[in-house]
Amino acid sequence: KIIVALCAGLLFGGGLILSSMTDPAKVLAFLDLAGRWDPSLGIVMLAALAVATPAYALAQRRRRTLLGAPLQLPAATRIDRRLMLGSAAFGAGWGLAGYCPGPAVASLASGGVKPWLFFLAMVAGMGVYELLERRHIGRLGAA
Repeated sequence: KIIVALCAGLLFGGGLILSSMTDPAKVLAFLDLAGRWDPSLGIVMLAALAVATPAYALAQRRRRTLLGAPLQLPAATRIDRRLMLGSAAFGAGWGLAGYCPGPAVASLASGGVKPWLFFLAMVAGMGVYELLERRHIGRLGAA
C-alpha cells in the first residue's frame, strides 16, 4: 500500500510540475482575468476533470479500493458557512501566493525559499484550524 501511495504521489507531483501548476507566476497569470490572462491552466484543469469524472463515477459503484481497503468517498453535499469561508480562504491564499497545497509540496524539491515559506504557513494554518475545531467540538460536547 505504501508503494502504491508513493507512486500515486510521484505521478501527481510530476503532473503538477509538467503542467506548470508549481510555477506561481503561471498560476497568477491564470488568475489575472483583467490583465495578461493565461488560459493554459484552465486546459489542465479541464483535462483533470475529464479523467476524474468517469473515475469518480466508477468509484461510486464500488465498495472497496483496488487494493481491497474499504472505499471512503465524501458524503457531504451541503454548502454551508464553513465551506464558503474555507473556500474563500483557500482562494485568497492561492491568489496571493500562486500556490495551492499540492503544487506547494511538489515545489519544495525546487530548493527555493518561497515554497517553504508557503508550506510552513499552510501547516500553521492547518494547526490553527485543528485547534479551533477541537475547541468548537469541546463546546458542543459541553452543551
